[in-house]
Amino acid sequence: MWRQAFGGALQPWRMIASRRSSSVSSAVNSMLIRSLKEHYFEVSKMTPPPKVNPPSPFMIGKGALDNNLPVLKRAYGDEEINLYVMRLANIIPGGGDDDGDDGINQLFLHVDISKPGQKDSLHFLCGLYPDALGIHSVSMRPKLETSGFFVVPTTYNGPVFRDLDEGMRDALHGYIEERGINESLFPFLQAWLYVKDHRNLMRWFKSVGTLVDEPTQASGA
Repeated sequence: MWRQAFGGALQPWRMIASRRSSSVSSAVNSMLIRSLKEHYFEVSKMTPPPKVNPPSPFMIGKGALDNNLPVLKRAYGDEEINLYVMRLANIIPGGGDDDGDDGINQLFLHVDISKPGQKDSLHFLCGLYPDALGIHSVSMRPKLETSGFFVVPTTYNGPVFRDLDEGMRDALHGYIEERGINESLFPFLQAWLYVKDHRNLMRWFKSVGTLVDEPTQASGA
């Protein structure tokens, strides 16, 4: 009897609490969506850097802005050369934050050199700066198709580059420089990364806003 009396009396309070919770949630969502829209339009008004063309004979890879595809491509004799680029901060969160412009001016360049009929390709990981290019590692890896450069080698990855003797290191530097891979690529790749970062940021604001604003579907409906 007591349960029936108090149980009936509590129902309106439960309804009020539920409505209040729904109202607060709606207000929070609206605040977030408004903030996302403001940031989206603010970013959309940012002035892009001047257009920079890649050094000849490199060509811009199609679809690279939206996928992990080669940024630059070229042929060298019977070789196919694909270049991928990333910032230090994209690999190590916060990388370069304490170094002023160093984080912006330090790019990681992945160079993939392959030949017809060969199942593996020669892969260079390089540090690219406005005035220099340094090799971090050289390895043999499976040929890249559409998966980007995130391929983990399953066999011996080669010696540590700094442990090679000076003559071998110089020869490997000469090998990629002969193929046009040097600091002259920096202006284009830096500008290209700015455009990609800008596009990704705008897409992120829009995607989060769409998810938050999407009406919740009742379960079991």
